[in-house]
Amino acid sequence: MDYKKITDEVGKKLLSYHQDTSGWRVIKISKNVTVASKPSKEYSGNLYRGEGIIKEVPSKIIPFMYLPEYRNKWDKALQSYTLLEKIDQDTGIYHSVTHSYGMGLISSRDFVDLVHVKPYPGGILTTNSVSVEYSGCPPSPSCVRGFNNPCGYVCSPLPENPEHSKLVVYIQPELGGMLPYSVVETAIPTTLINLITETRAGLKGLKDHN
Repeated sequence: MDYKKITDEVGKKLLSYHQDTSGWRVIKISKNVTVASKPSKEYSGNLYRGEGIIKEVPSKIIPFMYLPEYRNKWDKALQSYTLLEKIDQDTGIYHSVTHSYGMGLISSRDFVDLVHVKPYPGGILTTNSVSVEYSGCPPSPSCVRGFNNPCGYVCSPLPENPEHSKLVVYIQPELGGMLPYSVVETAIPTTLINLITETRAGLKGLKDHN
């Protein structure tokens, strides 16, 4: 599998999502996080965008969000999150297993994702992810295997306050199983809001601890 080619393609798509400001519809605002969506070009569902401000710089936020030694401590949505294979310094294959959601309305899901971290000029740092087939981690009967279409984080320093960053998260997951559309439409915005608020809380806890 040509991981470099895949991550290049995902990077281009993530950049296009970030640059194309047309067609977004705000669907939820909570805890200083705004979630918007628009029809995806990758599958029959939506591309979702969550954005909020975090009191930290991108070089601290992005590792905190994707490295297992941090993420396992703060992300309450995940049962486990492990590195399956390190491809190079900025690229790896990760396996995440979610808790069930909404009193069991959505059972546990797992994802095998290729993740590549890429910097851009101006102190911007991004993660670029997509689900991949990986022989070392076949689907398990204990959870439903989901598929992440091209997704990732774009973290930019605020020009007026460089110690703070704007974090924008793009996701378009296919959750698998027989889920009603309305359940997915409710669950994903909540998941994005929780991801950004838990990142804020986790980073604050890390600072306070140090």
